[in-house]
Amino acid sequence: MRRRRLAATSAAAALMVLLGACSAGGGTDPAAPDTSTPPAASSAPATASPHPPAADPLAQYHEQRLAWRGCGGAFECATLTVPLDYAHPEGSTLGLAVVRLPASKPDQRLGALVINPGGPGGSGVEYARAARGVFDAPVRQRYDIVGFDPRGVGASAPVECLTDAQTDAYVSADQTPDDPGERRALERIARQFAAGCATRAADTYGHISTAAVARDVDVLRAALGEAKLNWFGASYGTFIGATYADLFPGSVGRMVLDGAIDPRLSNTDLTEGQAAGFEDALRRFVADCNRRTSCPLPAGVDAGVARIQQFFASLDARPLPTQLDRPLNQGLGMLAVLYYLYFPPTDWQQLRMGLQEAFAGDGTTLLDMLDFRMQRTLGGKYKDNSIDALVAVNALDHRDRLTTAEIAARAERSRAKAPTFGPYLAWSDLVYQYWKVPPAMTPHAVSAPGAPPILVVGTTHDPATPYAWAQALADQLDSAVLLTRDGDGHTGYGMGSQCTDEAVDAYLVSGTTPPPGTVCS
Repeated sequence: MRRRRLAATSAAAALMVLLGACSAGGGTDPAAPDTSTPPAASSAPATASPHPPAADPLAQYHEQRLAWRGCGGAFECATLTVPLDYAHPEGSTLGLAVVRLPASKPDQRLGALVINPGGPGGSGVEYARAARGVFDAPVRQRYDIVGFDPRGVGASAPVECLTDAQTDAYVSADQTPDDPGERRALERIARQFAAGCATRAADTYGHISTAAVARDVDVLRAALGEAKLNWFGASYGTFIGATYADLFPGSVGRMVLDGAIDPRLSNTDLTEGQAAGFEDALRRFVADCNRRTSCPLPAGVDAGVARIQQFFASLDARPLPTQLDRPLNQGLGMLAVLYYLYFPPTDWQQLRMGLQEAFAGDGTTLLDMLDFRMQRTLGGKYKDNSIDALVAVNALDHRDRLTTAEIAARAERSRAKAPTFGPYLAWSDLVYQYWKVPPAMTPHAVSAPGAPPILVVGTTHDPATPYAWAQALADQLDSAVLLTRDGDGHTGYGMGSQCTDEAVDAYLVSGTTPPPGTVCS
């Protein structure tokens, strides 16, 4: 049975609330070793548009054709030009990095399948580069797999807010402040993040909302020469897809939304939903651990969870030494555990090993696991800007910006439903109160009237995008069909369920949705 061969290595694979959102993957595929960046991709903040205004203000963008060039193996790369500000399309422009893997059976080609792995902050270029490990052969045979780095991400005018050292301070911060001094320290880090975006990415960071990305997707659809958009979005990629469908229902082709986000939710709602999701996943991890001889936890779910909670408390008082360049403190330890609840069984196996060594007094393995997922090198460099992009996009997509006092009260209330992770995740929203530009979107229900059937995939014990969110999105979209995977882990496709994979493949290849109420194990 096939399991996804990606390892969710980007920081955008993490939390929608702490670092932004979640991703279905972001590693590399052994069958596609060349992962070079598309050569023409723009990383400049913005450039003046050489085109004069047209009667249709977006005509110059919709009428462009991509200049494809080989960029390693069978991959082709190009740059898509989009307006920085859709309210003023005659102004500055951005160059978005695009890559495609042409259909392996061109005589049976159905068109382009545009994909996004999640985030905000996940690289669609990397995702497409790993297409052979993500999508089954019937899909790759019939579709050009097309990935792009959304505006502000990767090779597409990346938003840079923090230095590497500042990023270290941000991710290792004490997210469970116990006294006014610790609270002030957390506030300083949050203010630094907001100020960094305002100064280091001043031209672009106010223009990277999901609504703007969805409009970019429509420009990409036109530039690809496609009358309809075929889309596969995982995690946050479902938010892009649902936003697109609501804006352009007449341009929707076949759309898969896997690991869905409910677009009506505020940052507060998202935080609380994820806290409950990760609490459930932790308990299921402990139950699974108890069935194994190598489990470092005491017998019983409650006892095992209590041991992990005690471990976090001990890190707050005394960080563990490591063989790396810094100790494992509570912030890093909790983040490492959260990251490795995503993709069982492999993640859970690594987490058991990391906890066993940490309980013995060595935090090296847990910290090394975290660095791998966050794309942090041994030299302290972060390979991408996914952390910056995650926060910057979420700040534009949601209107709630709670004060410190409001977050403190919410953190205490969250203990009832999520005693391990609730307060930690609640404090992650602190940065938004200091943001220097207003929100660009208001959370709202989407319906996509007149769109063809849209396939929404939800996993019953998904920690990062709880199953209730998939149910909610399917209820909102006029033409949605919900496919349920009953199991653990984030997203459904490629997670070891042959039933789920075959249903998604059949929909993409033939347009046939599974019967309503289908549940796969």
